[in-house]
Amino acid sequence: MARITAGIASSHVPLLGVAADTGKDRDAYFSPIFQGYDWTREWIAKPENRPDVVILVYNDHASAFDMKIIPTFAIGCGERYRPADEGWGPRKVPDVEGHPDLAWHIAQSLILDEFDMTIINEMDVDHGLTVPLTMMYGAPEAWPAKVIPLAVNVVTYPPPSGNRCWALGEAIARAVQSFNGEDLKVHIWGTGGMSHQLQGARAGLINAEWDNMFLDGMIGTTQALRSIPHIEYLRETGSEGIEMVMWLIMRGALGRETRALHRHYHVPCSNTAIGHIVLEPVDGTVPPSPTLEGNDAAAQGAI
Repeated sequence: MARITAGIASSHVPLLGVAADTGKDRDAYFSPIFQGYDWTREWIAKPENRPDVVILVYNDHASAFDMKIIPTFAIGCGERYRPADEGWGPRKVPDVEGHPDLAWHIAQSLILDEFDMTIINEMDVDHGLTVPLTMMYGAPEAWPAKVIPLAVNVVTYPPPSGNRCWALGEAIARAVQSFNGEDLKVHIWGTGGMSHQLQGARAGLINAEWDNMFLDGMIGTTQALRSIPHIEYLRETGSEGIEMVMWLIMRGALGRETRALHRHYHVPCSNTAIGHIVLEPVDGTVPPSPTLEGNDAAAQGAI
């Protein structure tokens, strides 16, 4: 049996990887950013909180995918993933070890639940995935949890809607709950954001008020965030703020109600804001699939 025990959201700013790798994480500029993760590092190291598997929702930055192929949702089902070379050599961090049994189960369950997933068995993973691991775990010789990468297209139009991402999170929760293999504690992490724009006349845009509204909406029973249209992300949070839809996959997987255990927000971090929140499910009930009936439902339960 597997169960989702917590959700974590975090920005995945590449400069944070550079700061950690070069020992600058406690410099005057970076210290307020990294201090906001100290609580999480202590919390996640405790045996009762330590996940066996992390489903890590992130976006690729032209490392594994490019304009030749752009999957909306892609799940990594492989054994191992190496850090990508993003133009200055791979980060000197451990390889990411996958959990193929659970990953394949989730992939099959999602496809039977009518989510058209792209299945990836070999790929390198870039800062979108490795920086959150660094922020939560520091610099271990090996990552303490196995990781299932779940890549989302938020780079090229059209990205998925917030509602579709929330619904995917609900489907992931159903998939995890139906896993009949080993007993596993599972975290789901949503990464990216918060408000930022990297180019054009509004480069450097940060909207702290909107960002904190979004953080507020991750807590409790409200589902208002799932109805935010793309144009609002663009207008209020810049061209890259759409990355926050990936947080909604995490939130949808936690069920009807959540409680915030830790929250951190800081400006500036490079040319963006840093956002981080740790949530636990209060009522982990997720709605049943609207698409699975009869034999299809039985088939999913037997995966």
